[in-house]
Amino acid sequence: MKRRRLNEDDLALWRKVTERTEKLDLNKLFTPAIDAPPPAPPQVRRAKNALQGNKPQPPAKKRSNDLRPSLAEQMKAAPVQMDHKAFGKLKRGKLRPEGRIDLHGMTLDRAHPTLQGFIFDAHRRGKRLVLVITGKGKRRDEGGPIPVRDGVLRHQVPQWLSMPPLNALVLQVVQAHVSHGGGGAYYVYLRRNR
Repeated sequence: MKRRRLNEDDLALWRKVTERTEKLDLNKLFTPAIDAPPPAPPQVRRAKNALQGNKPQPPAKKRSNDLRPSLAEQMKAAPVQMDHKAFGKLKRGKLRPEGRIDLHGMTLDRAHPTLQGFIFDAHRRGKRLVLVITGKGKRRDEGGPIPVRDGVLRHQVPQWLSMPPLNALVLQVVQAHVSHGGGGAYYVYLRRNR
């Protein structure tokens, strides 16, 4: 196969490109500078900062590639809408749910209307605290380029509860205590029946 020769326009373009570029020195790029002192260990840096009157910096948090906060972080960041004393009891698993529904194993199209019907019925009956069991989900990520979240229902149920028409009935959604299912269940605290 013959190599194609560049015409004058291609050569003129190439000359313009090479005029504006600098040659990389690969030795400088891959070898550390001898004049620069090695970085000080973290303890020494903190001590230097303390001597100079600077406030020590907290260690940097490890970041994941997922830009969205985890479900647990989202739940912790949600403001408390209910009574703080009752919320504390709820988080410790001291309040007993008045009703429960187990969605685990259902498909999304079957679980959504089932959840809606359950929440409407519980609110109509005057129940305040119900337990929604979603399960933790199966591990389905095969390491492909697009990450797959574990537990589709586990991620979807809080969203359903925060959207109309259910958000008018729901006061607080909190991950359940370990005694009631932990990460595979939610406490749903309903508003008073008026």
